[in-house]
Amino acid sequence: MRRAPPLRAFRATAYEAAGAVARIGRRSAAVDALLARHGVAQAGFITAWNPLSRRMPQGWNHRMQARLHQSARGRLLAEGWGRAKGWAEHHLLLEGDPRRLAALARRFRQWAIVTVAPRQPARLRWAVQPPRAG
Repeated sequence: MRRAPPLRAFRATAYEAAGAVARIGRRSAAVDALLARHGVAQAGFITAWNPLSRRMPQGWNHRMQARLHQSARGRLLAEGWGRAKGWAEHHLLLEGDPRRLAALARRFRQWAIVTVAPRQPARLRWAVQPPRAG
């Protein structure tokens, strides 16, 4: 049985790329400017580290992140880090439709992505349906 995703951790994380920081539920002028510089209307923060929130060795995380990078196929806007108290994960900010980005995240067994769009708050979007409580 799968364990539930760490929703509190997702919400506590600062998602950074190229100096622009996004937080779930908040708008970011810096993210808006980054998207405008690249001329894109939608993007998402995606990682290949620690699938389904299970800690993996650094070497494994780096190999999987390199595969994600190859899979990005020209959609890469910037690289960055998701940081919260006590942990950090490398991620990519990729341009694209959130549904396609979520499908890519599923290939790398990630719970979710964080999507951003100009003048909109960052949004947590599930890639894998969390298990139901009960």
